[in-house]
Amino acid sequence: SIFLKALCAFFKGKLNISVDIIQHGVEGLMYLLTESSKLMISEVDFQDSINVLGFSDELNKSLLQLYLDNRKEIRSILGELAPRLPSYHSLEWRLDVQLASRSLRQQIKPAVTMKLHLNQNEDQTAQVLQTDPATLLHLIQQLEQALGEMKMNHCRRIVRNMK
Repeated sequence: SIFLKALCAFFKGKLNISVDIIQHGVEGLMYLLTESSKLMISEVDFQDSINVLGFSDELNKSLLQLYLDNRKEIRSILGELAPRLPSYHSLEWRLDVQLASRSLRQQIKPAVTMKLHLNQNEDQTAQVLQTDPATLLHLIQQLEQALGEMKMNHCRRIVRNMK
């Protein structure tokens, strides 16, 4: 954040205000614009958000115009900064059952082995996972519960605002 410090030092000389006050003001403005752009809030919601700050009407109009002029560009920059997560390609699995060992003749020990193929950028990777059927069943139940929660109105609103 060398640029921010240089900017604060420049304005300190022009405005006779401490560097900390300028830095906090710039950081607050950056936070306001990034969060508002991230949520794609409407003009009315943005105005409601800044009206409680106690600024003059002229400054509120300037902030609104700044937000409207730059929100698409801010969203595109935030999209570029987001981490690129791997995506699902395919899954191979097999069920292994150990029926006995040298020490235990009557042992049944099942294991599920999965090979998860993922795409990340242009590369394809594979992860090998192994678990017992009880843990796999618990994982399936948790994922089904999470998918069920995604169908609720509250979650849909959150996801819609994240886009």
